[in-house]
Order: sequence, then C-alpha cells, then structure tokens
Amino acid sequence: MSTPSPADGGRATPAFPDVDGLCYGGDYNPEQWPEDVWHEDVALMREAGVNLVSVGIFSWAMLEPREGEYDFGWLDRVIELLHANGIRVDLATPTAAPPAWFFARYPDSRVVTRDGTVLGPGSRGMAAPTSPEYRAAAVRIASKLAERYGDHPAVVMWHVHNEYGAPVGEDFSVHAQRSWRTWLRERHGSLDGLNAAWGTRFWGQVYGEWDQVGLPAASPSVVNPAQRLDFARFTDAMLRECFVAEREAIRAHSSRPVTTNFMAVICPTTDLFAWAREVDVVSNDHYLTAADPRTHVRLALAADLTRSVAGGKPWMLLEHSTSAVNWQPRNVAKRAGEEARNAFSHLGRGADAIMFFQWRASRSGAEKFHSAMVPHAGTRSRVWREVVQLGADLRAVAEVRGSRTQADVALLWDQESFWAQDLEWRPSVDAQYAERILTFYDRLWRDGVTVDLAQPSQDLSHYKLVVAPASYLLTRDAAANLTRYVEGGGTLLVSFFSGIVDEDDRVHEGGFMAPLRDALGVWVEEFLPLREHETTTVTGLAREVTGTVWADDLVVDGADVVGTYTDGPAAGQPAITRHAHGAGHGWYVSTSLDADELAPLMERVYADAGVVPSGLPEDVEVVVRSGADAEYVVAINHTQDVITLDEPQRERLAGAGPVVDLLTGDKLGDTLDLPAGGVRVLRVEAR
Repeated sequence: MSTPSPADGGRATPAFPDVDGLCYGGDYNPEQWPEDVWHEDVALMREAGVNLVSVGIFSWAMLEPREGEYDFGWLDRVIELLHANGIRVDLATPTAAPPAWFFARYPDSRVVTRDGTVLGPGSRGMAAPTSPEYRAAAVRIASKLAERYGDHPAVVMWHVHNEYGAPVGEDFSVHAQRSWRTWLRERHGSLDGLNAAWGTRFWGQVYGEWDQVGLPAASPSVVNPAQRLDFARFTDAMLRECFVAEREAIRAHSSRPVTTNFMAVICPTTDLFAWAREVDVVSNDHYLTAADPRTHVRLALAADLTRSVAGGKPWMLLEHSTSAVNWQPRNVAKRAGEEARNAFSHLGRGADAIMFFQWRASRSGAEKFHSAMVPHAGTRSRVWREVVQLGADLRAVAEVRGSRTQADVALLWDQESFWAQDLEWRPSVDAQYAERILTFYDRLWRDGVTVDLAQPSQDLSHYKLVVAPASYLLTRDAAANLTRYVEGGGTLLVSFFSGIVDEDDRVHEGGFMAPLRDALGVWVEEFLPLREHETTTVTGLAREVTGTVWADDLVVDGADVVGTYTDGPAAGQPAITRHAHGAGHGWYVSTSLDADELAPLMERVYADAGVVPSGLPEDVEVVVRSGADAEYVVAINHTQDVITLDEPQRERLAGAGPVVDLLTGDKLGDTLDLPAGGVRVLRVEAR
C-alpha cells in the first residue's frame, strides 16, 4: 500500500485510502444506537453506495470506561459488520472528547480562557493541549487502538482527534504557562532575544528572569502584540505536538495513512500549511455559512485552500452536511440539488472523498438538529433520495479520481499575517484579513479563474498572476521572493495595508511597505483610513469605482498612476498604480474595493498577466481537473434557470472535440445546456 520516497528520507509514504473509486460516506456513531439498528445501517449504506465511514470519533468513554480498563467488544463487532458488507473504516482516536473520569481525576487539565475562566467538561473539545496527563492518556488510547486494529483489513486509514483548534484553541492553564516559557526559550534563545523581538522597552515591559514571562492573559490595556503573535504560534505548535504524539503511537503498530480533519478558512488557530506537512493525507471539514447568500463562493475558497495545502494532491472532504447544521444563529436548510452542487464543487477542486457528518441523525445531544445522511424523516425523505443519487453519481464519475486541479493564479494566504493583522489597535477595525481575502477571491470566482492559495515565501514562478489581498505581516525574505517573481516576468497585485511589519510585528525599517518598494514603485507616507460608511471615488479605469475603509497618502517612486482619488482624504492623489520592474509588473490598490468595483481593475491586471476570464454567465461555476488521458470539466449552475451555452462558449469550456457527460452518458453537440441548479461532469480528451 505504500512505497519509499527519497523526498521524505525513505520513510514509506502511504497512498490515498485503499477504497475502490471515490470515497463516499460519513461519520458513523453506532454507539448511539442499539445493535439491531447497526444491521439496518449497513444495508442502507450499501443502498446509498457508501464505501467508507469514520468510526469512533467521540467514543473514548465507551472504549475506556475507567482509566486503564478497556472495552473493545462493541467496536470489534461494528468493524466486522462493516467489513462483511464491503465498507471500509477510517478509524478515529477519540481524544477530542476525554471521558468524565479523566476530568474528575485530573481537574487541572481543564482549559482556562484568557480571562481566567476554567472550562468544565460536559461538552466536546479536548483538554488543555499542554497537560502531560492528557497527552499521556491520548497516546495510550491511540496505542491500544492501533495495536488491536492496525492490520485489520477493513481499517484503511486513521483519523486522529477531531478538528484541532475547534472549539479549543488557546489555553491559559498552569500547564500552558510552563510549556510557554520552554517554547519561548527555544524560539528566542535568551531573554535578551525575547526582549528585542517583543520590543519590551515600550511601556516598560522588559523581563529580567524567565519566571517573569507570563501568558498574554487579559490585562488593563492592550497586551503586547508581538507577545500575542508568538502565543498564536505557540498555540498552533502545541496542538500540532498533540497530533504528532498520537500519529507516532499509531505508526508503531500500523502502516495505514494517518490524517486529521482540518477546518479550512473558518478555524484561524491552525496554520494549515504547517499541519499539511505532518499528515499522510490532507482532509477537511466544511460547512456553509448560512447567513451568506453567496456561501457557495466561501465553499470554493475552502476547497481551493485545502487543495493548496495538500500541494495540489487529491484530498478528502471528511465532513460536510446534507442539509442544515445546528450551531449557527439561523440554520438554513439546503434546498433541492444544493447537496449535490456542494459535493461536486469540492470534487472539481480536487477532493477524491465526499463525506458527511453524520450517517444517522442523533436523537439526543447538542447536534440532534444537525442534518444527516439518514435524517429523522428516514428513507421517505428528499434528503435520503439525494444521498442515494449522489452515491450513484459519484460512481458514475469515478474515473476522475487521481486527476489534478490546475491554477494559473495564486492568492496569497499567510496564517501568521492573519494572526497579526486582526489584533487590537490597528488603524481601522474595518481592515480585516479575511474580508479582503474573500472579496478578491469572489472577484476571481465570478471571472471563472481557478486559484491556488499560496504562501508568500514559496516558489511562485509558475503562476501568471499573484494577488496579495492582505499581507500586513511580510518578512524581508518573503518580500524579496515577491520582488524576484515580478523581475522574472510575473504580475503582482498588492492591496492596501501590506508589507507593514516583520515577523515580530515591528514596522519595517524604512517605513510602511518598505520591502515592496522595488516591486511596486511606490511607498506609503501615511495611512488615511475612512470613517464608518465614508466612501471615496477613484477615476482612471474603464469606469469610476467607489472605495471604502481606507486610503493612503501614497508617494510614487517610478510607478505609473492608473487611478486617482477625486474626493476624500486623498483627493487628487494616486489611488491605483502600475510599475514595470524587470520583466513583470507590480500593481498596487490603496483602497477597499468590493467584488463589483474590482471588475475594471482586474480587467487591466488580467491583460498584463495573460489571464483569460471564462466569459461564462453569472453564477456558473466551472473548474477543470486534468488526468493522464482526459480533462474533466465540472460545471455547476447555481441559478434556478436553464443556461444554454452557445457554440463559442461551449468550445471555450470543453474544446471542439468529442465531449461526454459522465453523469448521463450523453454525447454533447455544439451547444450545452446546464440544468437549473444542476451539475455536469464532462469528459474531454486531453488537450
């Protein structure tokens, strides 16, 4: 199942889960049900085409009812039943839900919040990540499971913990305090190094002994932002250490691949690029943001981010929902066809596994109103019929498995910049990292441009266009990398409040945006943030555009002025610039443009970069996966009208050669109909 790879020092690199076709299924929690229901479950799984289920995620109390006493009998029977019915198992370690006996015996392992509140048990979420007792107990149960099931033919992969960082991220317990000081010594080497990095001479915060260095808990005023940034790094590192400890316990007994389910985009406490280096298979959970009428765009962003942290390799959607969730203020149900559109958007963007939370809806507990593959309404429901149809559709397109989604455009994503930018006392509370990322992504999505999410320090040379919507924290090395990208012929678009601070949240020597001056040909003398609801107008593009939130007192140093402010605090000054540097161009936009207002700017930027928008109708999503012998065009109609693509549009989408819809088997002619709210998966001979 695995082969040695020179790239990783010869350690066997497990393949994608050993399942025929695309993986389809979900979280299975049989411990919530009498055993006679289990037999009904597997019969329904076979009807729906389920071939993989995640088992045991929250079952620690049943597997180890008392410390050191184990009961695997029920799990033995579940796994054998699944195996007998040809259903593979993604076996979980249950360490996201420590048993009641654990908290009773080790009360100081409970999580402490920033304001000193001690969180009790009775919910989900791990104990204090730095607790030695928690780590020891987690490793023991992981070891016991791997020793018993490591070679079981039904167990094709391991699922460590559940959604690290959600709901437990930061912890301010006594255990965290001890580990924090150790981590700081390793990072900064000495107190002098720490004092220099944190700039502790400001507000008289200089430390003379290590035992004076505390956690960045609640304080009378704003806590040192460099300390807060380091604590975010520390929190991420401690969570990752917990994962690695369990992973190594499993590897001592099993060669099956090990993963943990990420929460891309919506869980800001984890640096997914760092986590991806630790898992054998990248996997993600995704849930729609019900309050957002364009939530399918956020879905696409999460899928593209997951594929990107996976290095372009196929990845697993381990959880999403068949309909409504239960934990948002207003839990909007999915309408007919939306489940399939969601699933195929993930598939088009590189997922080779489409899984749900959960198999059967729970009758008790906090998630009893969360949708499931088998809902409370049972098999007479629309949701069940769509679950069965989706299983059949995934079997029909199984040949897509293993193909790759390609992108010519990169959108920069840096978790450390996210952590730093969104701290207190920035020039404007409205200048939020996630908002700029999503807005630029939405514009690219509307233009039918597939993107990778990339780190500013990685090799970007193969991208035609790199967009930096929010690079507040940008190291000198990363800025030099972006500058080399432009020199080599790339097109770089940078948004406001970028290139401001270094890795320790210190303003760059030389002032705002200093490390990007060569690439952009401009620098910022002063920020000119706008008042709430204030706007500013920019001319010079194909039409006037309206900015919000921000303007700069921008000094031109070689760049050409493309757009000019006509009003507001920067009236008469440059707003948008373009700079020829080396063989490429660096663009800068100094105000906040929404997705509609970005359109005329992006037209100019695309022309520089040689990027051609799809030209497809609004709310038609198209993404292409490339295989050895064919390309697979996943086309999704997010409108409730039939959309007919004429011959030129059809040819731009799928070429002029023979095209087959894998979902229907139909050969397509010169035009192409996209059903209302429907999906097509087109097989196109490799071009």
